[in-house]
Amino acid sequence: MMFNKITDALVTRMRDIAGAGCVYTTPGELEKYSHDETEDLRYYPEVVVKPQTTAQVSQLLKLCNEYHIPVTPRGAGTGLSGGALPVNAGLVISMEGFNHIIAIDERNLQATVEPGVITEVFMDVVAAKGLLYPVDPASKGSCFIGGNVANCSGGPRVVKYGTIREYVLNLEVVLPSGEVIWTGANTLKYASGYNLTQLMIGSEGTLGIVTKIVVKLIPRPTQTALMLASFATNEEACGAVSAIFRAGIIPSALEFMERRGVEWVIAHDGINFALKDGIAAFLLIEVDGNNPDVIFADCEKINAALEEFNCQDVLFADSSAQKEELWHMRRIMGLSVKSNSVYKEEDTVVPRAELPALIKGIKAIGARFGFESVCYGHAGDGNLHVNIIKASMSDADWNKKLKDGIKEIFELTVSLGGTISGEHGIGLVQKEFMPIKYPDVNLALMRGIKQVFDPNGILNPGKIF
Repeated sequence: MMFNKITDALVTRMRDIAGAGCVYTTPGELEKYSHDETEDLRYYPEVVVKPQTTAQVSQLLKLCNEYHIPVTPRGAGTGLSGGALPVNAGLVISMEGFNHIIAIDERNLQATVEPGVITEVFMDVVAAKGLLYPVDPASKGSCFIGGNVANCSGGPRVVKYGTIREYVLNLEVVLPSGEVIWTGANTLKYASGYNLTQLMIGSEGTLGIVTKIVVKLIPRPTQTALMLASFATNEEACGAVSAIFRAGIIPSALEFMERRGVEWVIAHDGINFALKDGIAAFLLIEVDGNNPDVIFADCEKINAALEEFNCQDVLFADSSAQKEELWHMRRIMGLSVKSNSVYKEEDTVVPRAELPALIKGIKAIGARFGFESVCYGHAGDGNLHVNIIKASMSDADWNKKLKDGIKEIFELTVSLGGTISGEHGIGLVQKEFMPIKYPDVNLALMRGIKQVFDPNGILNPGKIF
């Protein structure tokens, strides 16, 4: 696909559309938009524009479509797949200015928000009204809801409440042509033709730019219990996961943490946690509801299931402060690894009963290729994040052999009935692995959808395929 450069005349037109103060062209202004949280990749745009209205986004896309200028939509830049990197330069449309909670409809348990609203800010606002928006990725304090929609984000509470797909009812979207559409209806049911709302979720900014989001809310549970269970092996911890569900319990969160990840947090983040000898892995298990007696009974059933897998110890958090400490340890694990080592994070997901085989296989692959792995993730829905650490690998092996090891991890994941990303997306860095999961006919269908929406290929080019 051939694209054109942005001329001074086009910059002037962009300033006319969005206002001079919302158009950025100097190297210092562009640097922030040259990277996201994906490794150390850098791709500089030619221009960044921060529109404030849907009409401005529409006019910018019409302009770029006419002159074949590549456009990269961007949220908060917290992605881990390179989806917001302007690999073909061109224009970055930053959605930072779309940061308003437009309406909270308490009668219908819905809200309308703009895509630049920080996820945790929105969660806190609805929580004050006794409502719950349960989509809470680890980066919830900084990521935007629009980015969550683009990447079909999850987080710890997917296991009980579902992914963002279950909470997005309708979207206002600007197509690459500049046309503005609503994708569906503000209803809980939708059987009126193809579901364009669901198609847009997880499309990673390749089909359109979301400018308004209508989400479903639910009543907020009033009680929670939190347990930290320890195990002698990774496989026993992972095996206990599906046993909890077979016991008839659906926790509100069920997280896996490998010992090495906890050690990393203790060493580099000053967390005060007594790590006992002989412990290889932990499950962080949350149960929520409105009746303390029911929650206690559920915890007893969970404890019985854990004992079947040689659980060494169970710590019940006895205060809000202790709950926060345990959750903090889990949430910062990825940041701790990232800030203290050369690494690459993969986002595998399998049916939850296959987790023991997955983690055993990951460790065997690492041993053969010479890399260390630190694993943690949303075990309750089979989602395991694999942080691959350079450790003793030479630079040459890291640069040349690592991809072969990652390819084997993905082949193992797919062989177990899983897929190559559960919530991070494909973006730039995973697209070469798509054929592991999909045959040519699937990829051709996806490319055909892209062609229908974006015949000139201007929107987030170089991603997914």
